[in-house]
Amino acid sequence: MKQQGAILWLTGLSGAGKTTIAHGVAQKLQKRNYLVEVLDGDVVRAHLSQELGFSKQDRDTNVRRIGFVANLLSRNGIITIVAAISPYREIRDQLKQTTTNFVEVYIKAPLAVCEFRDVKGLYAKAKLGQIKHFTGISDPYEEPLNPEIICQTDKFTIGQCVNQVLDYLEYQDFI
Repeated sequence: MKQQGAILWLTGLSGAGKTTIAHGVAQKLQKRNYLVEVLDGDVVRAHLSQELGFSKQDRDTNVRRIGFVANLLSRNGIITIVAAISPYREIRDQLKQTTTNFVEVYIKAPLAVCEFRDVKGLYAKAKLGQIKHFTGISDPYEEPLNPEIICQTDKFTIGQCVNQVLDYLEYQDFI
């Protein structure tokens, strides 16, 4: 089956629902026989960026690496779904300008909701100073200015958000 590649870049705070939505979209696309790959920010960091810290420069390097891999997959016809905090707007905008079929998906949830969902206690540790450079607490998260999709996970179910992404892909003739 010949298909068009795309990069769905899911950005948002830790606990917003990026990974859950990414896997939900991937499963639905795979059931429709599309070739899909999910690049989870935590997994990529553990394998391709393990030497990097959490400074702005290191975060930008990590995002560039994820973008490079996503672009390779996409240009070979794979629908690539990236679930990565990617907190800085400038680097996301660079990727949008330098890759083809880049769809920015803002997985939006208020900080209080993300803290409530945090089963690992990362937000609490960050507030106590035990985790440095934690996005949303001691480091900024720059919301996208013009994302193609905004999934508000505090107002809609994961299923509704997954369908919102699929509807966009259909409307834009990616699928």
